[in-house]
Amino acid sequence: MTFIHDLRNELALQRWDDHRYYHHSRINQSLHLVSALSFLTAYALIFSDPVAAAVIGWLVAMTSRQIGHFFFEPKDYDHVNQATHEHKEAIKVGYNLRRKIVLMSVWALSPLLVWTQPDLFGLVVAHDSLESLARNIGLLWLVIGLVGLLFRTIHLFFIRDVRTGVVWALKILTDPFHDVKLYWRAPFHLLRGELIDPMRHAQESSAT
Repeated sequence: MTFIHDLRNELALQRWDDHRYYHHSRINQSLHLVSALSFLTAYALIFSDPVAAAVIGWLVAMTSRQIGHFFFEPKDYDHVNQATHEHKEAIKVGYNLRRKIVLMSVWALSPLLVWTQPDLFGLVVAHDSLESLARNIGLLWLVIGLVGLLFRTIHLFFIRDVRTGVVWALKILTDPFHDVKLYWRAPFHLLRGELIDPMRHAQESSAT
């Protein structure tokens, strides 16, 4: 029971830090809602059509998620948490912006591998139509997603500890459910003209 309790506490802490440090923009929050709903759609397809799930996961869910972080999230001094952007990037458990650039670059360039190596070095049947090309690309994207998750999880085993890595992987897999709960109101705030979440809950937490 203590082990489960510790995991739950660590999960809550990682989720809280991710929210208070990286989700001030209402546009970013709204895009995370789009991303979360897209990931949930991909989850529903994962067992019946994993390739289609990967295409939805990358083309819609991941792109909307990262657009929010790269283009709309403030990167100046965080007065709510009294932290610089550089400090937050240095202590981030998962993929910070630099690591995300690497991951997204691998994803964006991966269709070139399918184009130049149609059978992916003998691992798949070479495409003979646009549909089979798209499915081979989707299969490769599925592998990239799984490798990206496993790589950072195992990396955290060595630079932090096993519990941190396991909890981070669990957080990533359950983020779509949590993000819907957390950000479903964001579009309504945005329609009222509120571009930045005042983060009163975070300020109150810092004061206690």
